[in-house]
Amino acid sequence: MSRQRRAGAADCALILSGAGLWLAAVPAHAAESSFKTECIPPAISGLPPVEGTTVADVTAPATAKVGDEIDVVWKTTQAASKNPDVLDLDANTVQPTGTVKVGGAQTGDLKLTGPRENPAIKKNSPMLLSDMKGKLKLTKAGDVTLTPDAYNINVSKPISTDTKCTPKETVKPAVTIKVTDGGSASTGGTAAGGSSSSSGGNSSSSGGSSSGGGGGKTDFTGKEVSIPYACKTPIGDKNATSPVQINAKKDGGNYALTVQFKKAVMDSPADIPADSVKPSMAVKLGGADKGTVNVEGPTNKEPIKSGDPMTIPDLTGTYKPGADGKSTLSPGVLTVKALGTTTTCTPTKTEVSLEIDTTAVEGGATGGSAGGSTGGSTGGTAAGADTTGGSGGLAETGASNDGALRALGLVAGTVILLGGAVFTFLPKRRAARRG
Repeated sequence: MSRQRRAGAADCALILSGAGLWLAAVPAHAAESSFKTECIPPAISGLPPVEGTTVADVTAPATAKVGDEIDVVWKTTQAASKNPDVLDLDANTVQPTGTVKVGGAQTGDLKLTGPRENPAIKKNSPMLLSDMKGKLKLTKAGDVTLTPDAYNINVSKPISTDTKCTPKETVKPAVTIKVTDGGSASTGGTAAGGSSSSSGGNSSSSGGSSSGGGGGKTDFTGKEVSIPYACKTPIGDKNATSPVQINAKKDGGNYALTVQFKKAVMDSPADIPADSVKPSMAVKLGGADKGTVNVEGPTNKEPIKSGDPMTIPDLTGTYKPGADGKSTLSPGVLTVKALGTTTTCTPTKTEVSLEIDTTAVEGGATGGSAGGSTGGSTGGTAAGADTTGGSGGLAETGASNDGALRALGLVAGTVILLGGAVFTFLPKRRAARRG
């Protein structure tokens, strides 16, 4: 070790491996970054913006060379807002995502994602966020800086919502990496949950938007769209409107879809037995691809008493692309089967929720339907799909207490029970304004 010190290699450990010497970069643990932050809860919560201080600790190697792909970790030691004195948060319902600004010799946005892992969080207690991680490919020699930027807090229960937090002052760099010229390297960079752009690079990030598909990105969040439905019910025709969001997670050449009905919290006007209501949807494909993807949700596990709130569960399924290019996904025909009846709701107009770059796979969707629990088959449904992959959650709320949902004013409209199927209808005054 004394010989290494005299050689000035204080920042690296020399490892003898086979016939060659390899340099292992020593991680640089930066001082904590503290910055004023504004957090915006979802509009449906009725909660005002929260201003506070974020304390973040960003860790990355102190030295590296061009071409290296380094690990970047963001540890939130203090979130800008607490969980207010409203509801307790369940364990493993909170997931953070964030952006680190890359500056200096290389510029871009690095997207980081944390696992949905947290202890139960009591009311009026600090928000506890998991560590966010990403990978950055270094493309330029010189000093490269990493600065924590905006982040999102995502809770999965009782409904999908997001709280977005943005710095309200200039944030100082947390890490400076000494990058030496290590030869040619491909441009661009990748991060868990997103892609980063670099000066001179050819890839760019659109994290948080409703499009994507390249640069190693695997998680794609669609935008919330308000869809008007014309419903054929056992007792007549009715119109309904619901906000819907389509998210996707890439798995090999396929995409696991999750369709979420936002604000779809409603009171049941009658007792409904367990395992009696089952929703499904034919997601409409557009752009490069054509056809539909079948997604479905689970039946209600517990009986629902009259007057108790109801939520539409996440609908899940598998999309197998049938074409190369930019493909769009839009909410399509919704079907609800309940107590031996079927109600079908067709969009009177539709809107794209998600656009992704696709590559055709065998048995893909073009011209027909795709998805389901049977690999390679068309026209199936995702009966066995995982329903835990939905995104989102209100950082300031989130318990599964149904009474508390009502207290927070999350009811989207007036509820009508038609042949056992429950739909949310907008009040007339609101519907008239939209029309």
